[in-house]
Amino acid sequence: MKLTPFTIYFAGHLFDHKDLAGNALLGSHIDEQSGGRYQCILPQDLEQRGIGPMGIRDQDLKAVMECDLALFNFDGSELGSGAVVEYMYAKMLDIPAVILRTDFRHGGDQRPDMDPWNLMVSFYPRTRVRHLDGMSWYQQSLGEGGDAATVSARYHRRIANAVIEMLDEVRGDEPVLERGRESAAGVYRWAVQFAGGGLARLLANDQRLDDVIAQIVARKIDKGLLG
Repeated sequence: MKLTPFTIYFAGHLFDHKDLAGNALLGSHIDEQSGGRYQCILPQDLEQRGIGPMGIRDQDLKAVMECDLALFNFDGSELGSGAVVEYMYAKMLDIPAVILRTDFRHGGDQRPDMDPWNLMVSFYPRTRVRHLDGMSWYQQSLGEGGDAATVSARYHRRIANAVIEMLDEVRGDEPVLERGRESAAGVYRWAVQFAGGGLARLLANDQRLDDVIAQIVARKIDKGLLG
């Protein structure tokens, strides 16, 4: 029987070649190291030509809603505003999430032993946070020898395994949404209306929106992600 993977929305910076290549490498290693249990959906791989700013936003929110879990890369001295919006949208939809920070710098307004970002982005349910020192891990991978491709693969495999451990853990958390299928469908329907723009039309794609939402919710219930 073929394994049906859990889809992972992969959020983070995607504005230069380092971001794009790093996202692609980590995403592929998560897919590979999980043995196909997880499949990362990268916004950078979605069609963006000629659809305009609202179209890009709607496309990304659609992917957040449809995915089973989400991975948020919270790097930088200031978190990317797009990733923060996507994170809050995922929490609104009761989507299990992992926050990964490989940036060794500190910031934010919390205690030094807490999350290095604004406190309003912390403390949400069905979330795991993994802080690691990306520079230190890179130096360790470099010290084991090999060319740049070998070092990069070793480095990304190690990060991927840390992420997979958190994904396995967080998807075991009990759903926050109560009262089952009907309640979840109502919340998802409201989230589409809340976002506005062209999201409803994009999701429906010539079908009844209620039917599409029911399919998304049913799939997540079947996977044990919604009650």
